[in-house]
Amino acid sequence: MLNWNTIDTVLLDMDGTLLDLHFDNHFWLSLVPQELSRQRGISKDEAQQLVVNAYGKVTGTLDWYCLDYWQATLQLDIMGLHRTLVDRIQLRQDSMPFLDALASAGKKRILVTNAHPKSLALKLQHTELASGLDGMISSHETGYPKEHPQFWQTLFEKFVLDPSRCLFIDDSEPILNAARLAGVGHQLGIANPDSQKPIKIFHDFPAITDYHLLLDDLKQ
Repeated sequence: MLNWNTIDTVLLDMDGTLLDLHFDNHFWLSLVPQELSRQRGISKDEAQQLVVNAYGKVTGTLDWYCLDYWQATLQLDIMGLHRTLVDRIQLRQDSMPFLDALASAGKKRILVTNAHPKSLALKLQHTELASGLDGMISSHETGYPKEHPQFWQTLFEKFVLDPSRCLFIDDSEPILNAARLAGVGHQLGIANPDSQKPIKIFHDFPAITDYHLLLDDLKQ
């Protein structure tokens, strides 16, 4: 599937790519509306519509991923709510074997995430993910989300990368496309980001459901 001789660095999304997206989906689509309903004395349907409208206003922008923005906008203790669900923060079962195999093959492993630094820190605290990485960057450090070309330019400069020799793995087709437009040489989708939801169909990029499918070629 991939010509590993043409890849020096693997750029990896976090939520849905290395971690099970079930935590985030449950948090933003269930817990937040539930808490809004409780605190404001409105129905769950009203709360659900309120958050859907709020999310829609900032989709694809840095605010969409910013916990401080959502705390101010929704008037909720977002980090406090995060901590009530830490047992749901889980690595994909295939992530660490893949990261270990990348290291054995001499590939550099860099986490590239839109996650807010507070969310990133919490997830690193409750998983062994950091031990499988050589570097990491949050879009909040750059001032631009991964959807924006400037994010990629900052990433390439920070880690002195040749983008043509990078592989980027993500569960979002729009973000994979942003990477391709920025010059990243290889892209790969993750079709099962949430262990509790059906497999996604990718239209413009190759996608897999298990990193073990890559290990034989990687080890050769």
